Amino acid sequence: MIEIQSLKKRFQNGEEIVTAIDDVSLTIKQNEFVAIMGSSGSGKSTLMNVLGCLDTPSDGKYLLDNKDVASLSDDELSRIRNEHIGFIFQTFHLLPKLDVIENVKLPLRYSNISAEEANERAFELIERVGLSHRKYHKPFEMSGGQRQRVAIARALINKPSVILADEPTGNLDSKTSSEIMDLLTELHQAGQTIVMVTHEDDIAQYAQRTIRMKDGKVLN
Repeated sequence: MIEIQSLKKRFQNGEEIVTAIDDVSLTIKQNEFVAIMGSSGSGKSTLMNVLGCLDTPSDGKYLLDNKDVASLSDDELSRIRNEHIGFIFQTFHLLPKLDVIENVKLPLRYSNISAEEANERAFELIERVGLSHRKYHKPFEMSGGQRQRVAIARALINKPSVILADEPTGNLDSKTSSEIMDLLTELHQAGQTIVMVTHEDDIAQYAQRTIRMKDGKVLN
């Protein structure tokens, strides 16, 4: 599913070169639920950006579904993101002027899927996350937990190989966080591969495996 070999990511910060990811190698298998943990500056967010094809490594190899994505062009990376990766963000990233259905369907805008199939998929996923009664509501009319459920449905619309979740419960209260994590657990049990960045130990416990990072390196 995901294989990283001797991955490095360097940034130029003035006259200084900062190594955000330092010789990281790891494998994430299909249908795993993995948490990546670390303090600020540990490299976990940079690693998530590379896994999501939002950034490219300076050195090393990144294989996603046996494709070497480290060497792809920007257009090819965009296609990989749209077809293979679902994103769940801490701040939801929903478009405020679109209702639930339109937000969930958004990733299909650049696909060859018909409008009828897009609607069918969206209705099915909205029901799956328990928001059938909210499908015509705008984000500002919904709670934080409901907006995150919309984001989860949107992440699933393209039937991705892997879901990347960046602090998916960071802005939610403890009860709502548990509900969101229960939903992610259900998706994992149904066969979905999930990689989650979090700094919270109680949230990481929902994952099968935890990868801890410090100063750009994997500790364990």
